[in-house]
Amino acid sequence: MVVCRVTQRFGALGAAFVALRLLSTTRVMACSAAQGDPKTATSVYDFTVNDIKGQPVSLEKYRGHPLIIVNVASKCGYTAQHYKELNELYDEFAESKGLRILAFPCDQFAHQEPGTNEEIECSIRDRKVMFDLFEKVDVNGKTAHPLFEYLKNKQKGTLFDFIKWNFTKFIIDKEGQPAERHGPSTSPHEMKKNLEKYF
Repeated sequence: MVVCRVTQRFGALGAAFVALRLLSTTRVMACSAAQGDPKTATSVYDFTVNDIKGQPVSLEKYRGHPLIIVNVASKCGYTAQHYKELNELYDEFAESKGLRILAFPCDQFAHQEPGTNEEIECSIRDRKVMFDLFEKVDVNGKTAHPLFEYLKNKQKGTLFDFIKWNFTKFIIDKEGQPAERHGPSTSPHEMKKNLEKYF
């Protein structure tokens, strides 16, 4: 009906433009729906994310594991310490306690993750990162991944709920519930005692 009205007013070219817009919007909505809905989700297991290779991964894969979900960047002042200590946590607790760490590159803070997914993967490999790395995402604004919308809603920030910088860390319990939120000034080592509650 919309296309018919546009054809009468703007001709075939206008109708084609409207059709393309509708198709594009439908694809975006379908993509978002496939990722999960932060308004209806009951746990992180209701979300799907893409790994660093672009392959979809259902977070159902992590059911029963305590998790740390963190937004990362390769050119941040916190990068060296956080990657080192996250690696150490993973090394200490992955086998013994089932800890899984899910790292999401994000370029929304001072353009500190500017590379492609391939470049990010190379950078991570150079740092000998052992935990799981995912595709670059936005964590704030209209383009934020639904998973991060859910995390921010469940674990509010200080003063404001939006993520304020790189290396904001969410602890997820074994039932997939966001249990704690820690800012970049809290080092991964400082989270050890908190993590023990969820093992």
